[in-house]
Parts: sequence; C-alpha cells; structure tokens
Amino acid sequence: MKYTTRQSAILLLSDGTIFHGKSIGISGKTFGEVCFNTGMTGYQEIFTDPSYFGQIMVATNPHIGNYGVNDLEVESDSIKIAGLVCKNFSFNYSREGASGSLEDYFTKQNLICISDVDTRALVSYIRDNGAMNAVICTDGTSIEDLKKELANVPDMEGLELASKVSTTEPYFVGDENATYKISALDLGIKKNILRNLAKRDCYIKVFPYNSTYEDLNSFNPDGFFLSNGPGDPDPLFGAIEVAKKILTEDKPLFGICLGHQVIALANGVQTYKMFNGHRGINHPVKNIITGKGEITSQNHGFAVKKEQLDNHPDLEITHLHLNDGTVAGMRMKNKNCFSVQYHPEASPGPHDSSYLFDQFVENIKLAVSKTM
Repeated sequence: MKYTTRQSAILLLSDGTIFHGKSIGISGKTFGEVCFNTGMTGYQEIFTDPSYFGQIMVATNPHIGNYGVNDLEVESDSIKIAGLVCKNFSFNYSREGASGSLEDYFTKQNLICISDVDTRALVSYIRDNGAMNAVICTDGTSIEDLKKELANVPDMEGLELASKVSTTEPYFVGDENATYKISALDLGIKKNILRNLAKRDCYIKVFPYNSTYEDLNSFNPDGFFLSNGPGDPDPLFGAIEVAKKILTEDKPLFGICLGHQVIALANGVQTYKMFNGHRGINHPVKNIITGKGEITSQNHGFAVKKEQLDNHPDLEITHLHLNDGTVAGMRMKNKNCFSVQYHPEASPGPHDSSYLFDQFVENIKLAVSKTM
C-alpha cells in the first residue's frame, strides 16, 4: 500500500469543542447530533439503520472498514447516518464475502467521514456533556463560519424525522399465501424486522408514516406493527392517533423503539430525551416476567418515563435496562399490545430477544382463534 497524504479535517461540537483528524477523501461538511455506538461489529447495519438519520456516528470500535461491505448486510436502501467519526479507517479490507470496500461505499453515497480522531477522548467527552449537535468539516471552512452554520441546526428534541426515511408508497413483504397478515407503519423500519415477520408465516404490507388507521385496516390485517425510526416521538400526532384507534379496537399490536414510544404516548405516558441514549449491541436487559436476562441491540435517544408507567392503571413494565433502570419494555393489561425499547431483530446480533416475534405471532393466533 503506497503512502498518500490526506486532508486535515475537524469535528466541531456545538459547545465550541474541536477534535482534529483526517478526511478519508470526501470533501465537504455535514451536520447532525453526535452520538456513539459501542458495537464491535455490524458497522454496515448501523450506517444503513434509518433510526440514525440526522446523527453523526462515533464508532468506539477502533477499526472501521476492515471487513469491507456486503450488499446483503443493509437495513435500508441507503446510508442513513449524517457522517462518521472513527479512529482507524481501513481502506483495504480482508473478507471473502465482501462485495467492495467501505471507502467506495462512502464515495458512491457521498458520506463524509473523519478518521484518526481520539475517539476514546471524544466518547468520554460526550458521556460527560451529553449528546449535542456537531459538524464534520473536511473542506477547510473557517471555524467561525462553521459555528454560524452549526447554530442554525435544529436540536433533536422536538424534531420529526420519520417523514425523511419512511416509504412514500405502500409495499408488500413475504408470501401472499402466508397464514397471517400484518399492517406495518413505517416510521423508519429496518429490513430485518420484516424478514423476521415474514419467516414466521406472515405477509406484511408496509404503509407510509402518515397513513391513517383506516389505511392500515383496509389490508384486513390480523395484527399491527409500529416500527423503529429516528427523531422525537412527540410530533408524530398521526402515528399516535393510529395507535389509539388500534387499541380501541383491541387488535394485536407490537411496537419497537419509536413504535414503543408512540404506544406510550397513545396511553398518555410521556417520553423524554436522554442525556446520551443507548446505542450498541451489548446492552443488558432483564425480562421482569420471566426473570431472565438478555443481551440486546439498542439504538435510541428518547425513552418512556418510568414513573408514569409505574402509576398507569393499564400498563406494566416487562423489561428493564440493567445499566440505568430505564424502561426497556411494557405491555397493556387490558389490550393485546406490547412493545420494547430495543431491537429483537438485531442484525448482526445478539439474538437473545428474537422470541418477541414469536410472542407477537402467538398473540395474533389467539386473537384469530377467538373470532373463528
């Protein structure tokens, strides 16, 4: 490998803190909320996860790009992160199943990346000071100009982003002759969620984020699903109304992450923006119902208020995050509804929580049997 000189680059945080590094070769600047992911593998799945839209991702794994990319290991049709910050960017890769390099993948989609950053110091700083807006600049724009532009970037709190990543037209996934039909509201749905449902004898129709209950119900589904997605759940008035109507009809309902928060809001339980959020594939969760522990994949910056859940007559907590005691799952006592604040479809893993899809299908089976 021949030596090449790379352009200097900076990461400027909204509080004025600057971290220096090198551009991987794509010139420009990109803005977003800076956050970090502690996963040691699965970087392509992270980059294409719609829940990361609008966020600059800091990789705690020191090596990014070392196993290239594979066309099958994506969670959406394109890269969704706003930019990448890493320590060591691997221009060369070594993996038999790779279809190309991460450098080429970024170049095709014009994803700006800064490498050679002291990511341990950066993550420590974010942990102490919280997630905040930032800009990656690789084109030499002055610090003063960057500060002016950064000041105009909206905060994540109150920001509706589902519309930026949702499908614009309904589409189908699975075998049309499957036993069960599911209507899924796409707030930023991951492909592996749909694969998990399809392989459990379900035929799914995926609807745009702004669809009504009547739209979803026109498919005559056996169950409803509210997906993950980016941004603050509070502005999703339409999705909250959809959830309320599903609950009024007492149809089987399952929500993941943003969908979980929407279900809480539909029940009058508030959400809040976390100081740092949970992002990684090693988060410990306790299933309160079974007493078992699970290692989970998580990606969220908002959470449901635990004290309000504790005092709600129709809701009960089913899962707790063992690191900080935040709500990781809940269910309704009087409705066919449950949800989790993490990813049971976890790709590339872990798969401790995949049973939740089985639980959803079992709920559907019971509901169908009662109508026969």
